Amino acid sequence: MDRRGALGFLAASGALTCLPRLAAAEGPLLRPIASTGERLPAVGLGTWLTFDVTDAPARRARAEILAAFFEAGGRLVDSSPMYGASEETLGAAMPANAAPLFAASKVWTVGALAGRRQIENSRAFWRVKGFDLLQVHNFLDWEAHLPTLQRMKAEGRLRYVGVTTSHGRRHDLAEKIMREQRIDFVQFTYNVNDRSAETLFAIAADRGIAVIVNRPFDGGNLFGAKTAKPLPGWGAELGCRSWAEAFLKFVIAQPAVTCAIPATSRLAHLRENMRSLAGPLPDAALRRRIAEDYARA
Repeated sequence: MDRRGALGFLAASGALTCLPRLAAAEGPLLRPIASTGERLPAVGLGTWLTFDVTDAPARRARAEILAAFFEAGGRLVDSSPMYGASEETLGAAMPANAAPLFAASKVWTVGALAGRRQIENSRAFWRVKGFDLLQVHNFLDWEAHLPTLQRMKAEGRLRYVGVTTSHGRRHDLAEKIMREQRIDFVQFTYNVNDRSAETLFAIAADRGIAVIVNRPFDGGNLFGAKTAKPLPGWGAELGCRSWAEAFLKFVIAQPAVTCAIPATSRLAHLRENMRSLAGPLPDAALRRRIAEDYARA
């Protein structure tokens, strides 16, 4: 059974009605960007590996994914020069009516001049007038690039500035930058199997920094023998039809999370991911139970 195959639920027990949860929102779940109050859907779209394609049929398939993403209310699309042909694919596949696009890319090179050139190359690949968010990818030469991004923002050529890390690495540097630099966004890995970044949530909330969560499925590693089993009874209470939806609700229920960015190359998976924007979310107690149930599965 593949990762989306476990759609059954255990019969609800009498105790299920006592499980705490957050009230369902009317319409897709939106979260504010702390520095401005602008609201974004809590599920975006990542492009690592999945958009690194060059042939015409594969790019047409990505165009279908992007169209379905916007149709479902999505806005934030995240990419990077590190992701091979992903930025060029985005430019080729982006629907003409993608007016609500929140374009988020990264700078990933050494040296301020090289960074400025890379940003312009990325803008040309995306075929956009400018980016909403630019992030220093994995802190590479961040001391050179943050001044560039901050200057672009001051000049009105960029709306938001951020930094990223992944795979649970370099949280000490993330904390230092969050406390000492003027940034709007931080991006890091967080999922039911990797919660090592939890200490950063309080700092983000205190400093007014929006949080993007990458690898909400742990790069696909969450799926396997454990998710071949039916969801526990809380799945029905949360309106989840699959483990994937439950994993995303676990992430976006964290109050400090602004947006999670699962990546996919399959249209059915995209639609499934976007369903997590609807219905009730688990509170802190139920989130702990979800993590415990997954660990025991």
